[in-house]
Amino acid sequence: MSKILITGAAGFIGYHLASSLVRQGHSLTLVDNLKRGQRDQDFESLLNQPKIKFLALDLTEKESFKKLEGEYDFIYHLAAINGTKNFYTIPDQVIKVNVLSTLYLLDWMRKNSKAKILYSSSSETYAGTTELVEGLIPSREDIPLCIEDITNVRWSYGASKLLAESALFSFARVQPLRFSIVRYHNIYGPRMGFDHVLPQFFERIFKGELPLKVFGGQETRSFCYVSDAVAATERVMMSESANGQIVHIGNSDELKIRDLAKLVLEICNKPTDIIIEKAPEGSVKRRCPNTEKLKKLGHQSIVTLKEGLEEMRLWYQKRFIEGQAA
Repeated sequence: MSKILITGAAGFIGYHLASSLVRQGHSLTLVDNLKRGQRDQDFESLLNQPKIKFLALDLTEKESFKKLEGEYDFIYHLAAINGTKNFYTIPDQVIKVNVLSTLYLLDWMRKNSKAKILYSSSSETYAGTTELVEGLIPSREDIPLCIEDITNVRWSYGASKLLAESALFSFARVQPLRFSIVRYHNIYGPRMGFDHVLPQFFERIFKGELPLKVFGGQETRSFCYVSDAVAATERVMMSESANGQIVHIGNSDELKIRDLAKLVLEICNKPTDIIIEKAPEGSVKRRCPNTEKLKKLGHQSIVTLKEGLEEMRLWYQKRFIEGQAA
């Protein structure tokens, strides 16, 4: 079994990834500053598993890295500030956390670790490109990267991920470094917080908002259930052919947000009446990845959208009843 470090382990994907890896018998060191990731009942249950060590560290401080012990076989770097609301309200922290944690981790690895690192990036790195140039959807990994409007803090997250991707390639040019980059595309599932479109749909439906308001119903996205995303992430990490590569993780089935809202209402046994409102400023009109590279690595998603939404409904409904909703 392997020794594995996961940063951002209390977050959405980090928690599900750690849960999968510990079931396989790996020894895990989990790192999170717990400012956005939660030490909730689910995470506490995970920490009670054998072969798990938890460190509450702020990776924007170099001193934190002195507390990392020993050599690791693999490092999953998921620590970041996400959530569109945060791009507008704390863009300075988005830049600081997402960039500094990556640069300091790479500096630490230069002297202390020969592990392979997998970096979690995002389709936000090229969202501006698909807005400006037609015919690039489904989008391949070699699509030109673009920040549509650098003055709009909506792009603070995309800019931070773009810089971090460049940092990995740059560090690898001057030192031995095994790495892969994954760009996540609308991963969804239980315990993803309340800052994203799907949890917000569920929460507002549970509160009785009918008809349901949908902001930007014509926009399209493609959704990938978290267990499929975790399996894909592990496959990229373990694939030698993915070393030095960028791989899209997501689903290539494109869906309009208005149709997604109606499906959520249907799953909640509610009338499928919606009201379309104007999309937020900077909202991307279309987002859909080309996943051929991931498929060539041997990955195939198995959870349908309807199955995944039903799992979300059960999880969020329980939390809403328990008073844990935002």
